[in-house]
Amino acid sequence: MKNLAFWCSAAALICGVVAIASGAGDQGRMPELDGAVGCLNSTPLSSKSLRGKVVLVNFWTYSCINSLRELPYIKAWAAKYKDAGLVVIGVHAPEFGFEKDPANVRNAVSDLKVVFPVPIDSDHSIWSAFHNEYWPADYLVDRSGRIRYHHFGEGDYEKSERVIQELLGESGASKLNGGLVRITSAGAEAPPSEDVQSPETYAGYKRAENFASPEQMARDSGKTYNLPARPALNEWGFGGRWKAGPESGTLESAPGKITFRFHARDLHMVLGPAKNGTPVRFKVKLNGSAPGDNHGSDSGADGTGEVRQPRMYQLIRQKGPIKDVTFEIEFLDPGIEVFSFTFG
Repeated sequence: MKNLAFWCSAAALICGVVAIASGAGDQGRMPELDGAVGCLNSTPLSSKSLRGKVVLVNFWTYSCINSLRELPYIKAWAAKYKDAGLVVIGVHAPEFGFEKDPANVRNAVSDLKVVFPVPIDSDHSIWSAFHNEYWPADYLVDRSGRIRYHHFGEGDYEKSERVIQELLGESGASKLNGGLVRITSAGAEAPPSEDVQSPETYAGYKRAENFASPEQMARDSGKTYNLPARPALNEWGFGGRWKAGPESGTLESAPGKITFRFHARDLHMVLGPAKNGTPVRFKVKLNGSAPGDNHGSDSGADGTGEVRQPRMYQLIRQKGPIKDVTFEIEFLDPGIEVFSFTFG
């Protein structure tokens, strides 16, 4: 599974392991950027106002690990080439319902220190105009407003930056730094390992796979579940009283647990606090013990942490050899919403 990139496909509504997809050449005029419900860091943009500029349109969503791992490059290009005429536009197109809320997007943009324009495309209007299907997806537009290059998924950053330099050169930019950005990222933004054998997995019944609790998942009604005794690789299950909805599982009474048998360096979960905004405490274990040095950026060495905002949480980052391990998380307060697991 080496030398592969991960991307999220809206068409298939899953994350898969595939070869990098890219293409060059004249791919038509850039669509209009109208239809967003708001725009952060800028007044609303249009293709007319951008004419004469080289434009990078990046489709992302803030809880997607693939988007987050690409983000350091997008920010670095925006800073490096701004004075040469590059305009970076981060179109935020949601995957989950909570990502449609402009307040949540605004908080995420602030937390992630994104300073370039971010149209909030909650209704996927701009997404549809580009006929886009992927997170992340990048479209490079020349000074005449023509799309000249696209890239879907993570990786191939050197090629993308070379195209940026080429289009800026065509537009008359001088004294371009021909070097490439060098990124060192920590936390969830760090590149994935080369040994990931666990796929993105959803907790809502609409897309749930490999659910292994002894009880069958009930749709839209509360039910008491038992953890699977010996989950096989990539199997998971609930423990306690949960209500499974189409895109998430909600803990109806505390405590409640989830277990997942996985093979990767990192384990992340997309989580949301209780509907009334009350934080939810949790404690994670790895193979039955506190994670210690294998804790993630959102959990302590003792496994403890707290969910205060709807977003992706990095819970495990293993330091040693990667092998099959069993993850368990216990939520100490009710109301938590669990959307998905992602790995790196």
